[in-house]
Amino acid sequence: MSSVREEGKDRIIFVTKEDHATPSSAELIEEDPNDPYEEQGLILPSGEINWNCPCLGGMASGPCGTEFKDAFSCFHYSKEEVKGSECLEQFRAMQECMQRYPELYPQEDEKVPQEQTSQESGSPETLGTNSTSTTEQGSNTTQPNTESSAES
Repeated sequence: MSSVREEGKDRIIFVTKEDHATPSSAELIEEDPNDPYEEQGLILPSGEINWNCPCLGGMASGPCGTEFKDAFSCFHYSKEEVKGSECLEQFRAMQECMQRYPELYPQEDEKVPQEQTSQESGSPETLGTNSTSTTEQGSNTTQPNTESSAES
């Protein structure tokens, strides 16, 4: 025989082998869109922004949370032809705040390791070598095609 235990919002049901042998008679209830425990997307059914959405990555609750909320709200509710064009001041304030906390909000170019950056930009010697090998590769692939068309 199964047993049921309630813990807060959860109902825990323990079943026996006999219970599993018969088809379930459980009735599913429709989800409540206002259930605070139910995960919602970024935009709630009411049209409001769900600041607890994991998709925001905690931006709404960090040290620049207020600035982020101001900028994001302005963009979300924007009615301008170019959406968010009236939100430049809010985004500027958010960016300035993030620059005050570089350890929490690293710039995109700061994420690339220094070694990789110097290799990508290259020294004049490296650039010359790369362009020479590209030219040589291009002439090698062109050369056999020219010879085979001359033979035909």
